[in-house]
Amino acid sequence: MPAPIDFYFDYSSPYGYFAAMKIDALAAKHGRSVNWKPILLGAVFKVTGAQPLPTLPLKGAYALRDILRSARFYGVEYKQPAKFPIATQAPARAFYWANERDPALAKKLAQALYQAYFVEGRDISSPDVTADVAATLGLKRDEVISALNDPAVKDRLKNEVDAAIKLGVFGSPYIVIEGEAFWGIDRFDQIERWLAHGPF
Repeated sequence: MPAPIDFYFDYSSPYGYFAAMKIDALAAKHGRSVNWKPILLGAVFKVTGAQPLPTLPLKGAYALRDILRSARFYGVEYKQPAKFPIATQAPARAFYWANERDPALAKKLAQALYQAYFVEGRDISSPDVTADVAATLGLKRDEVISALNDPAVKDRLKNEVDAAIKLGVFGSPYIVIEGEAFWGIDRFDQIERWLAHGPF
């Protein structure tokens, strides 16, 4: 069995959302599994000096148009949230907590949280909203709230983010295949070729 693909993403990233709806099917087509790894772009930006797209002159306006066009291109439902970007500690912690219990369910949770934010416009930076979304998948709301405040869960997220930065992860989505990194949903064609035919 080939090595799993590592998929790094931030819940406030529209391009990460698009990738989250496509990555498992692409990997499965080539006999691969995917390790999902939410990160915090805020922490990454402190290292890179980057800024959220909406804050950048010229580029911000282009990015919004590109996001909407990309959603149509990839066939993914998308509505620009009123609050954007957001802090994503709550959904990221919820993922890692759920992943310890049921990795398949954690992926469903990740997709549900993304859709809650980028389709329904719900503010998943709120622990209450994150817990509400988790409850729709059968997770116990009070357990999720408790997990979001658990020092061990907080440390797990911090350690994952630190490890990602050490690896060189600087954006979302960021995909690593046996040491080869690809940044962006627009690299999926290259990923497909790499998986099908090997390095080029």
